Amino acid sequence: MALLEARGLSKQYGPDARVVDDVSFSIAEGETLGLVGESGSGKSTIARMVLGLVEPTSGEVIFDGESVTGAAAREMRALRRRMQVVFQDPFAALNPRMRVKDLVAEPLLIHKACPAAEVRPKVTEMLKAVGLDETALERYPHEFSGGQRQRVNIARALILRPKMLVLDEPVSALDVSVGAQVINLLRDLQRDFGLTYLFISHSMPLVRYLSTRIAVLHRGKLVEEGPSLELCAAPREAYTRSLLEATPSL
Repeated sequence: MALLEARGLSKQYGPDARVVDDVSFSIAEGETLGLVGESGSGKSTIARMVLGLVEPTSGEVIFDGESVTGAAAREMRALRRRMQVVFQDPFAALNPRMRVKDLVAEPLLIHKACPAAEVRPKVTEMLKAVGLDETALERYPHEFSGGQRQRVNIARALILRPKMLVLDEPVSALDVSVGAQVINLLRDLQRDFGLTYLFISHSMPLVRYLSTRIAVLHRGKLVEEGPSLELCAAPREAYTRSLLEATPSL
């Protein structure tokens, strides 16, 4: 059974500005769907519609049997505990005036997810899960490298133990070697926490490495979808072939 279903999603900002055009896909529990396409193809708009941050012009998002589209504030609050996001820019996603202990604890406090005495131990435990030790608790975002800041973002996204993460180009702002470490961390966390991912990227090698299935987006339309290895070995669409051919080979 699908954990998430997107049914006929479209988003139009004006008569000639259809950003997403009738996109449908599903993600089974425990798998990773890689959504790949060039900049401006509508990937981030789809991510925001899935999360309920942007209302689609038409279509519907169903998460864990509940409708995200048009959900009331109280319903969305409950859904947010089970569906979290890691954004592209690790620094912009963190409040520079807050210490890491408060940034990661914030979701627990907002959702009243545990007694006050348990907050710090839970934050410390989650930081360790993403590769940061207890010394990170009292530090501010500017005191970390880009990769470490993204680990803080991941810890904050996981602190409520969600079922699903939407990963919107989570390593595109990082150096290649640091990005590779974060990608491997995401694989380990998926195994350890039983997570489902919607992984958004313009990089076919990253999508191929992390994803169970791949959906190819071109100018707001879903042009091809299939198992990762099969799609990369024998793409049907010329656009998918162009993305693969743009990948450097050793």
